[in-house]
Amino acid sequence: MGHKLVSSWFHLSSSVPLPYVQPPESRPAATAFAASGKAIPVVDLGGHDRAETLMQILRASEEYGFFQVTNHGVSHELMEDTLNIFKEFHAMPAEEKISESSRDPNGSCMLYTSREINNEGCIQFWRDTLRQFCPPSGEFMEFWPQKPARYRSLAMEDSLVLNTVLSQIQVL
Repeated sequence: MGHKLVSSWFHLSSSVPLPYVQPPESRPAATAFAASGKAIPVVDLGGHDRAETLMQILRASEEYGFFQVTNHGVSHELMEDTLNIFKEFHAMPAEEKISESSRDPNGSCMLYTSREINNEGCIQFWRDTLRQFCPPSGEFMEFWPQKPARYRSLAMEDSLVLNTVLSQIQVL
């Protein structure tokens, strides 16, 4: 599978392979979002008006389908450390990434690329993806990558903190 990962072959070619080229009508215009005058909705979880926070979430979900959360309680340090450990993982050689992410015979933790979907004639997304389940119980953690060294501990800490944030949103 190593030869199938985008990260193992993207630098070998000077052009994007045809299955990854989005048709012009599907490409976002560089200025379309900015020209609309719209910004990504921001929901402040530190606000004291529960009803207003709920309305912001509903409005953002209906109009955009997503929103940015501020004052969520996740430390900047944890966000940076987690992002960096994921970057370290994806910077490892393809064979090592595959070895580290294929311990689970049931596939709860797996590394794959959009090439594996391989629907003939479908446009693919340019990415490699590591999927892992992160329940607060720690179940499946034994199948998570052991490299880089702090991967499991940071992924678990991040998972627990994000679970707390989701709980905050759910009780609104």
